[in-house]
Amino acid sequence: MEIERINDNTVKFYISYLDVEERGFSRDEIWFNKDKSEELFWEMMDEVNEEADFVMEGPLWIQVQAMDKGLEVTVTRAQLTKDGQKLDLPDDIEERRKMFASEDTEATEFDEFEPVFDEPDIKKLEYTFVFSEIEELLPIARRLMYVPIESAVYYFDNKYYLYLNFDEILHSEEDIKNNISIISEYLRTSPLTIHRLEEYGKPIFVKDALSNVLHYFG
Repeated sequence: MEIERINDNTVKFYISYLDVEERGFSRDEIWFNKDKSEELFWEMMDEVNEEADFVMEGPLWIQVQAMDKGLEVTVTRAQLTKDGQKLDLPDDIEERRKMFASEDTEATEFDEFEPVFDEPDIKKLEYTFVFSEIEELLPIARRLMYVPIESAVYYFDNKYYLYLNFDEILHSEEDIKNNISIISEYLRTSPLTIHRLEEYGKPIFVKDALSNVLHYFG
């Protein structure tokens, strides 16, 4: 996926249909299945946030351009005043309503997206990491041995995936950042969601994955 940061409030990215399929989605799903298209969109936005540091706060205006070999997506973060009024919205209302526009067909109009991530300090609790061998989890399991984290491991498309879910009561935002920093020393993050892994992946450990890795491989 190619990402271009336009300005502080706008980011544009291009994803090929091949990349879409490699993520476990089909063309029909992203055009005709609302839940699947939204799942793909938020997977891509997680990746955009990580690579382009584009924080998803407040209302987002999204325009998707259908290309011959993929999709070009432009996302603009609406600016709000202290009383919640919208400022600096992109273009006019009709432009914001053009969501899926083909180069040789008229745009299909959709209702405007509802505001998302209205609380700017909301903390992310779920993470997915990709790796090649189970043994790669051993140093992580040892370092986080006494940290209560819900963890699972799945095998999908010739790779292993570690899913983590932090408890918002047990873990502060700083705790989560520190733990993710440790894991990132060994593994790289993945845009795949737990829903995609549960649906298409092979479960290795569906619960207490890090503890099980330490027990069986340590």
